[in-house]
Amino acid sequence: MRLPPIAPDELSDAQRPLFDAMTAGVSAKFGGFTTTRADGALLGPWNAWLHDPEVGTAFWTVTQALTKAQRIPDPARQVAILVTGAHFGAAFELYAHGAVAKQKDGMSDRRIATLAAGERPEDLDEQEAAAFDIAKALLKGGPLPAALYERGIALFGQAGANELIWLVGHYCFVSVTLNGFDIAVPTDGANAG
Repeated sequence: MRLPPIAPDELSDAQRPLFDAMTAGVSAKFGGFTTTRADGALLGPWNAWLHDPEVGTAFWTVTQALTKAQRIPDPARQVAILVTGAHFGAAFELYAHGAVAKQKDGMSDRRIATLAAGERPEDLDEQEAAAFDIAKALLKGGPLPAALYERGIALFGQAGANELIWLVGHYCFVSVTLNGFDIAVPTDGANAG
């Protein structure tokens, strides 16, 4: 980890509002995986964003907007996020959203492992399969093929297709943040939830 976690009693005045917002949002949205150290310091991408609160606030705002939108079913969202995390080899992303997919959506360990390996599970429903295919195509680079774009609109509506595209882009950013700052899966001295 290249940016040390910041304990709550070490926060600057500029960091405190972002810390409070992220802590509240993370605790409300996520469970089943470690998000903080024992002393309350945030882990994951949230710690990186906290080191530059002006820029971090912008990224947190985008994260909140995508979390609130929820125009596509959560299992399809998690498939797209896991495909993106696998593409970048972002261990924390796979760890965190594997836990979310399992806890919130009942996704099997086998399916999560298949997605984390960058492969397509055989048991995807139509919406999950579209999320997988669209995410994979976007991650290859170049324009999204028209047939996949139209499939996204047919299944999720225009607003949902937009959200799926933005979700993949956002988790590209999150994955690069995790990899750039070498943010690993938490071990000792952290708390779940």
